[in-house]
Amino acid sequence: MGSLYRIALVIAIVGAVNWGLIGLFQLDLVATIFGGPNSIISRLIYTIVGVSGLICIPLLSKPLVEEEASTSNASTSRPTYRNPSYQTEFGKEEDFSNSNKPNANNKKKKNSNSNQ
Repeated sequence: MGSLYRIALVIAIVGAVNWGLIGLFQLDLVATIFGGPNSIISRLIYTIVGVSGLICIPLLSKPLVEEEASTSNASTSRPTYRNPSYQTEFGKEEDFSNSNKPNANNKKKKNSNSNQ
């Protein structure tokens, strides 16, 4: 996320907090600090908050997963493995699927011999 988007997002959040104060407590903090809702400074701040909200619109279409993956890798020194290999580090693994397993016929013969 670029610095313009970050600044716009912070300003939009400040505007959202101001709207929350207006909705909950009927307190317009910007108008209270800067001399009423019709003063030049208050109107300038309202305009900046509105433009910041418009700048933040493209942030809605950006995937959050990509952003989180790039920031998490930057903050840690652990590498990300996309295709992990599950082989041992000592060489080729042995295939035990064809080992000497007694089949069902050998078991039946052994059981019939032991019963006699």
